[in-house]
Amino acid sequence: MNTLIAYFSYTGHTKGVAQQLQNLTGGTLFEIQPQEAYSSDYDITERQGRKETHDGYRPLLTEQVSNLDSYDTILLGTPNWFNTVTPPVATFLSENDFSGKKIALFCSNGGGGLGHTVSDIRFICKGADVLDSLSIYEDGGADVKAKLMAWLNKNGLNQ
Repeated sequence: MNTLIAYFSYTGHTKGVAQQLQNLTGGTLFEIQPQEAYSSDYDITERQGRKETHDGYRPLLTEQVSNLDSYDTILLGTPNWFNTVTPPVATFLSENDFSGKKIALFCSNGGGGLGHTVSDIRFICKGADVLDSLSIYEDGGADVKAKLMAWLNKNGLNQ
């Protein structure tokens, strides 16, 4: 199994989870980054993110995965922004063909759970096999490794 761990992280929570997944799976890390970074001021970013999400805005990314065809499984990380994936993740999903690939979502949040991230991913990534998703409160807490291992096992993605 060749695994890509693609993620966007604003506060660092999703990045931390992605790094733990890399340790558990040996997958390749890929950080999804918009060309114009979000402000470090949370209130400014919240207003911008709300508008972008509402408008369906897809920001340009700094780079794409050059060899996406070589991966059969994508562990996709995003914070829950207004009940869906972040605009940079939406760009990543809409600019690539995930047909025939497995996508397993891990979604960090401050209490909003998965929202409609899963149905949105299924809509954007027609032809992909969207596996069971994992909602992670903030950074996952002290038992995040156990949660990640259980999630990987549930999806048959343990190495």
